[in-house]
Amino acid sequence: MIILDGPLLLDCEDVAWFRDQPEAARGAAAALGRRIGLGEHRTAQLVLAVAELATNVTKHTTDGSILLRVLRNETVAGVEVLVIDGGPGVADVTAALRDGVLTIGTLGIGLGAVQRLADSFDIHSVQGLGTVQLARFWPRPLPASVGSEAVVGGITRAIGGEDVCGDAWTARVDTDEETVRVPAAKADLRQSGPGASPDWSAMTATGTGHHATRHAPPEPQRTPRPGAGGRSELVRSAAAGPGRGVLVMSCDGLGHGPMAARASQAAVQAFRTGAGRTPEQVIEEIHRALRGTRGAAVAVARLEPGGRLLFCGIGNIAACVVTADSRANLLSHPGIVGSQMRQLRTYEQQVGAGGTLVMHSDGLSERWRPGDLVTLLPHPPAVIAAGLLRHAGTRRDDASVVIAKGAW
Repeated sequence: MIILDGPLLLDCEDVAWFRDQPEAARGAAAALGRRIGLGEHRTAQLVLAVAELATNVTKHTTDGSILLRVLRNETVAGVEVLVIDGGPGVADVTAALRDGVLTIGTLGIGLGAVQRLADSFDIHSVQGLGTVQLARFWPRPLPASVGSEAVVGGITRAIGGEDVCGDAWTARVDTDEETVRVPAAKADLRQSGPGASPDWSAMTATGTGHHATRHAPPEPQRTPRPGAGGRSELVRSAAAGPGRGVLVMSCDGLGHGPMAARASQAAVQAFRTGAGRTPEQVIEEIHRALRGTRGAAVAVARLEPGGRLLFCGIGNIAACVVTADSRANLLSHPGIVGSQMRQLRTYEQQVGAGGTLVMHSDGLSERWRPGDLVTLLPHPPAVIAAGLLRHAGTRRDDASVVIAKGAW
């Protein structure tokens, strides 16, 4: 049985990046809308919005990119457009969204029209640093199942010169009696560079979710929660708590390219189909699934009502709980999932109101501070992830960020 009233999670497939290619982005949006069954009129609105955003980012920003993605749940598919640039930023976002405020050189419909065309729209901009814009397009009438904001969102980006990304992230909802399998938010990335065209033949209009009903086995006694100070503590024989929990995974296949992507997708599949309820159990299942691959760094977190967080990580996945003025790092241990893995250790931490879970691969520098995210934190998880990638991404490796907020 599928639980419909739990935390909202969406499959998110990164399809193609575009830089300085407004025509290619517009054509790709048209093909994508048709292939997922968005409908002729809705696809035309998507194309109009993408054309405006792509032209604007090409003419008036620095280091600007557009990412087209497929969003899915069990019943419907839509398109998300993420626009990321490195400056100059929007001086007055409210004014820019008013009718009649146009950017010279664009198609002339303005950001206000893009906002109205989209089913959801979000923008974060800081002068001198840049802007992140998010627009989502679902079939009409708008399905009730996508009417609220997803509690988990992320982004992946392949290293320059590669068509696939070796990083991946995904999430699912788990309860003590039944589990909702959410289609993987995988990095099936087809990058589009100058002279290149995306492989649209690989896209489908259906999700790949797996649903299972089962009864939980007896579990060991829980270790008491850590105190109110927010510091994580080692937990032995960690057990899943009652009610719904959200499991979140970040994976970095060793190296980059197709072999790294194969390892990360094996981890995604094991996460989706496994029965593990605690981070340790999930990583043990992934470890078995990755034998025969080059292996990966993997981290898994479990978020529960009331703010209880369990975390287990192997390898170079950075994870922390962030507020506007604090960053509490979560400890991962050395090893390679699928190859060399020492005894797993689980840490528990209490996440207070306003706390946000951040997990990212080593394609991002860890030298960022809570202040770098303070204006991003009120925004949707996907916008936070994109803003952090822009700020801390190194471009010397595959990169991925996954954010969870509002799940407790």
